[in-house]
Amino acid sequence: MYRILLAEDDQVMREYLTRALERSGYRVAAVDRGTAALPLLESETFDLLLTDIVMPEMDGIELAQKAQEIAPEMRVMFITGFAAVTLKAGKAVPQARVLSKPFHLRDLVREVDQLFAEDSVPSHS
Repeated sequence: MYRILLAEDDQVMREYLTRALERSGYRVAAVDRGTAALPLLESETFDLLLTDIVMPEMDGIELAQKAQEIAPEMRVMFITGFAAVTLKAGKAVPQARVLSKPFHLRDLVREVDQLFAEDSVPSHS
């Protein structure tokens, strides 16, 4: 079972996303800011960091960069409502996916499912 670390400062959104992902079979640890995610990254293993970009204390881009140092094999997906921020995220963490708000929960789950489905595709390297 895949483990997801969700960093989202909006409580309603955080609960909404956690429920949707758990219903789809994922194990989710949810925190309300990037600084709260770091100790979890250092003590536990996650398959995906799902983070809002705009958050207090530490934005999602900085969190993703630190996460990549701690767990380079972990995937990253950003959630944002700001197009300009999407471009910045793409440059800062090029392998990350970006999902723009507003999105339907089905879209989020489909994106996450696709991300993990790529695991099962044999690589041709």
